[in-house]
Amino acid sequence: MRKVVLLILFAGFLSCQKTNERPNIVFIMTDDHAAHAISAYGSRLNQTPNIDRLAEAGIRFNNAFCTNAICAPSRAVILSGKYSHLNGVRDNRARFDSSQVTFPKLLQQVGYQTAMIGKWHLKSAPTGFDYW
Repeated sequence: MRKVVLLILFAGFLSCQKTNERPNIVFIMTDDHAAHAISAYGSRLNQTPNIDRLAEAGIRFNNAFCTNAICAPSRAVILSGKYSHLNGVRDNRARFDSSQVTFPKLLQQVGYQTAMIGKWHLKSAPTGFDYW
């Protein structure tokens, strides 16, 4: 009986172990793209089956806001988490100060591999990315 109790306690202990699994993060940003352009949000004009699959398996934002209506400032805000007057990119002509702390750099610090594919538009070399 004692062996059975020890076996059950040991099995319970093993099931309580913290896993080292981290979620994969795929962040998709597109310019001039409203929710009605994606079928996952109800669009009948565009069929976006690959984005729909990502939306089904991940997180969808049904109430999100954009701090800037133009490209470079929006990208700088998303990267830095700071409003434009704090990150220095107020218009499309400004250069992003890549010495700032950014989300990709923070993700690298905790072991994530990061990549940026597509339009950068910040007039400085991308930093915080393993691949770009």
